[in-house]
Amino acid sequence: MAKELPKAYEPQEVERRIYEMWEKGGCFEGHRDPDKKPFTIVMPPPNVTGQLHMGHAMDCTLQDILTRFKRMEGYAALWVPGTDHAGIATQIKVEEALRENEGLTRYDLGREKFLERVWDWKAKYGARIVEQQKKLGVSCDWSRSRFTMDEGLSKAVRHVFVSLYNKGLIYKGSRIINWCPHCVTALSDAEVEYKDKPGHLWHIRYPIQGEKDRWVIVATTRPETMLGDTGVAVNPADERYKDIVGKTCVLPLVGREMPIVADEYVDMSFGTGCVKMTPAHDPNDFEVGLRQHLETIRVLDDNGKVVEGYGRYSGMDRYEARKAIVADLEEQGYLVKVEPHQHNVGTCYRCHNDVEPLISAQWFVKMEPLAKEALRVVKDGETKFVPDRFSKTYINWMENVRDWCISRQLWWGHRIPAWQCDDCGEMTVSETDPTECAHCHGKHIHQEEDVLDTWFSSALWPFSTLGWPEETEDFKYFYPTDVLVTGYDIIFFWVARMIFSGCEHTGKPPFHTVLIHGLVRDDKGRKMSKSLGNGVDPLVVAEEYGADALRFNLVTGNSPGNDMRFLPERCEAMRNFANKIWNASRFVQMNLTIDHVEMPKELTNEDKWILSKLNDLIPDMTTNMDSYELGVAAQKVYDFIWDDYCDWYIEFTKARLQGEDQGAKEQAQQVLCYVLTETLKLLHPFMPFLTEEIWQALPHEGDYLMLQKWPERRAELEFPAEEKAVDLLIDAIRAVRGKRAELNVPPSKKAHLTVSTGEMDVFTQGIPLLKRLAYASEVTVVGVTEAPEGEKGMTSVVTPVARVFMPMAELVDLEKEKARIQKELEQKKKALAGLESKLSNPAFLSKAPESVVAAERERADTLRALMTKLEESAASLS
Repeated sequence: MAKELPKAYEPQEVERRIYEMWEKGGCFEGHRDPDKKPFTIVMPPPNVTGQLHMGHAMDCTLQDILTRFKRMEGYAALWVPGTDHAGIATQIKVEEALRENEGLTRYDLGREKFLERVWDWKAKYGARIVEQQKKLGVSCDWSRSRFTMDEGLSKAVRHVFVSLYNKGLIYKGSRIINWCPHCVTALSDAEVEYKDKPGHLWHIRYPIQGEKDRWVIVATTRPETMLGDTGVAVNPADERYKDIVGKTCVLPLVGREMPIVADEYVDMSFGTGCVKMTPAHDPNDFEVGLRQHLETIRVLDDNGKVVEGYGRYSGMDRYEARKAIVADLEEQGYLVKVEPHQHNVGTCYRCHNDVEPLISAQWFVKMEPLAKEALRVVKDGETKFVPDRFSKTYINWMENVRDWCISRQLWWGHRIPAWQCDDCGEMTVSETDPTECAHCHGKHIHQEEDVLDTWFSSALWPFSTLGWPEETEDFKYFYPTDVLVTGYDIIFFWVARMIFSGCEHTGKPPFHTVLIHGLVRDDKGRKMSKSLGNGVDPLVVAEEYGADALRFNLVTGNSPGNDMRFLPERCEAMRNFANKIWNASRFVQMNLTIDHVEMPKELTNEDKWILSKLNDLIPDMTTNMDSYELGVAAQKVYDFIWDDYCDWYIEFTKARLQGEDQGAKEQAQQVLCYVLTETLKLLHPFMPFLTEEIWQALPHEGDYLMLQKWPERRAELEFPAEEKAVDLLIDAIRAVRGKRAELNVPPSKKAHLTVSTGEMDVFTQGIPLLKRLAYASEVTVVGVTEAPEGEKGMTSVVTPVARVFMPMAELVDLEKEKARIQKELEQKKKALAGLESKLSNPAFLSKAPESVVAAERERADTLRALMTKLEESAASLS
């Protein structure tokens, strides 16, 4: 017999020891096996800057549940972990440390020395989140852990860049991009978050050249960019302005003469119908500028400051310049009016500062050709989203996708593998560092300074982590992967890019299912954030309640695609569940005299009932797991353990366990142990530590629960008749107990029960259970037409198939109980009167917070419900 389970479950000690045991046993390793089907998950790589947060905990828990389930089902399961270099975030961290600790900038160190510092930082902090993930029990194959800038993945990045460039799908050009003046880098469209912000609409006069006292009035939300205006546009169908098309106007404050052009882009109903054109600072103006041959003048630098050549505005921050320009427009008589205006403002997803659209020479990926196949595989169902509604989100974005800006003005990341020739001006793009220009063979070449967008490398993650572009055995066996688990907030950032990258470079979509989960919000439904200070550290929760309780909380509160509120008190409930299992397992273990488990030849109805319940549970849970209804599966095993096994079956067996019949005793032990070990397997993916620890202490075969076979329905354990019969007895026992509780009758006070039923055989066979569990001195079973003797003075309860009578005099002192109920009723009436007085007071209703008023109303409703029950109890005693 294994060691005895201690009296109390101490998750902190158990979890550390169990995880070390799994790691030493190689339990997490994913191996190719020609006799097994592969099941592959790649972990969404957290940033090396990362600190585990509740979103990570959710993501890891769902992936771990699926991996453990498939491993037990007999698949060659591989869960590939890793981390992302997180270009912007990591560089900012290191630059901040440099500035604060040494008063230096990256430019003071130079590129090579600065990158040495970043690698040192990564070595020091990069594994932090990995150790935190282990505390949650994640069963990744850590021997395969990858980093987006390790040698193999960097090789894949270069291969893809060169391949797309040679196909004409990567190009360098000057276009309007999203620029973050705080991070000082370009951003892709997906990295811009739009927020509704209050602003203004400034109406400004632009004098028409050569015509006294005549002007056009334009409306703008960004007066600071007017310094770069090179034209004014009107709609060609707008009768108001037909006579000025082809003329010129003068830019206030600057004096630049600009053409007035006609373009269908202009909305005649917005503002004045005249739109100032700033091609260098607005994507729509840029397109109009190309059609109308307008000059492109950039007036803001990389830091969001006005460039040289604009007098006192030069060097001003964009918002400082806005105030100065508006003041000067007003002073010089150009400002007509200012209106409040609510509008969407793009912000950087990293630093949340306002993004500046501006023209810049950047590298782009042509998206239209790549989007076609990526759309087809989702529309044809080769890749499915769970829930399906997110496929519409994906399709809508892909059908309207613009070219992807992939260059970043950073030093940390994959440097763009392109070299400019100083002699002929041509570009050499190569997977290996060239020594000469590929065009003129000149030696004067220099590499691009920019690095690639972080998402460029993570888009290759499902296949680059398996050794691609080499045709490795792992790649051939484990790719395509099976399920991607991720939040809906990175469908555009990552999911879409992985799908089109997989289709383009491997000829196959990278996974067949995208399981989308929602965000973990605080108890008030707010997004967790540093600014609100409402984040919950999962490691703190795991330390207090145990990792299993945290995991079970996250999964039972979760349904695919929906946000969930994190309620700490639910962790306490899950810890209580863990303790319930622990105590039940201790009871079983302390009553065991067997050293192996085998099904007894003879079974009681109660044995058949629990075995049949388990037999029903197994396929139900398996179906739920296969359908990614993990929360539903978790709830089912929870209900089975708490209600069927702990609350009922253990009680059923106590008489045999405590009796003198050795055969009956061993029979109960065998079924108790069999059902417990099978249930531990079903629960294992959700609560791995607790289940492994208990399983190790029970009779078992094999070294680890996590490597046991997932349970299957057994035809020989189907007992529908016995299951139904015991359910009917349980209904009756529950009803009797409820009535006794209502009357405050202690278990020690027994009474004669009379059962009137059409299921006489069931209840006659069940008399021993009824006597013991319904606290009966005697039990008489009669038919439905036979009224029990002395119906007067009896109380009864009703179930779907029976009516159970109990003599009141044997249960309670009627007069004493009436007096007690009356006294309690008077107290409740008094309390209710006070509440109703408060709630009818207009002063209270007008001054008290809405939440306080609602709470008082809820208290009043609760009191009314209690009074109704008390009145019903009093009536039943009369």
